[in-house]
Amino acid sequence: MRKVLVLGMTLVVAGTTAVGAPLTAATAAVPEATVAAAAFTGSPAVVARSLEQRTYAYGTDARQQLDAYWGTPKSGRQPAVLLLHGGYWLGGDKASWKTFAQKLSARGYAAFAANYRLSQQKRWPAQRNDSVAALAYIKRHAARFHLDPNRVVVIGASAGGQLATMLGTYGAGRNNVRGVVALSPVNSPYLAYLDGAKARARASQRKLRASVVQLIGCTPRPESAACWDRVQDVTPVNHVDKGDAPMLLMHSAGDFVPYEQSIALRDALTTAEIPVTLTKVKGSAHGATLLNDARVEKTVLNWVYAKTR
Repeated sequence: MRKVLVLGMTLVVAGTTAVGAPLTAATAAVPEATVAAAAFTGSPAVVARSLEQRTYAYGTDARQQLDAYWGTPKSGRQPAVLLLHGGYWLGGDKASWKTFAQKLSARGYAAFAANYRLSQQKRWPAQRNDSVAALAYIKRHAARFHLDPNRVVVIGASAGGQLATMLGTYGAGRNNVRGVVALSPVNSPYLAYLDGAKARARASQRKLRASVVQLIGCTPRPESAACWDRVQDVTPVNHVDKGDAPMLLMHSAGDFVPYEQSIALRDALTTAEIPVTLTKVKGSAHGATLLNDARVEKTVLNWVYAKTR
């Protein structure tokens, strides 16, 4: 018998134990937070002489590309940020991060917005594999981008938030990244599946339910051991250990991916003594649109700065 942890519950089910050239230039309530509007505390200790933007392939598939935004430091190496887009694992594009990536590069970070193979092309774990590969590409070419491979943070939104928390928990997460910021992360795909079946489910929640089935390639039912293995693997909390990366998890009060999605992950990281903050902010913004609130943006920038200084 295998114990499968999903949503903070334990379910017992039966089961068996020359790429790289540039292409183009649970149960506890979380109080609703008022994000402090404190001024941005600082930027990395580098000054860019020029800013560049180019697209690179980190794999052979057309979706395995990333947009790089970076400057040449006056001295030393700069920290880096990997950005992962949302879109139900069915759509979305790296270009959606352009404005924020440019802001990061102007502040002294090398920023990278990555695409990944979508679920209608390849089911899980292709999306995780691509995220790992994009991160490895960045570190492998650290000299090209004048970055410190030991000071990388990942930021993801919605489906990309789930991929970001995966990078922080899968394998030796802390060896991979200094920290994870996840905006409206789908950290409990099974909970999303259940929420999408409720009578009052929003269209976005019904779509998310269908996208979970598409992602894992099966309908999650307790009697299907093989499918539960996939549910287990796609859920970040099931990969938590003491070697994971610190995390900042954010949902809005009216988010269609509610803060309940992240409670089990927060609790598991806390038990493993990994620094984690789960915040519910005012409004109903979702994913990267949370950053449209200047207070949220400052909170994220300050957190990233603190983890990469």
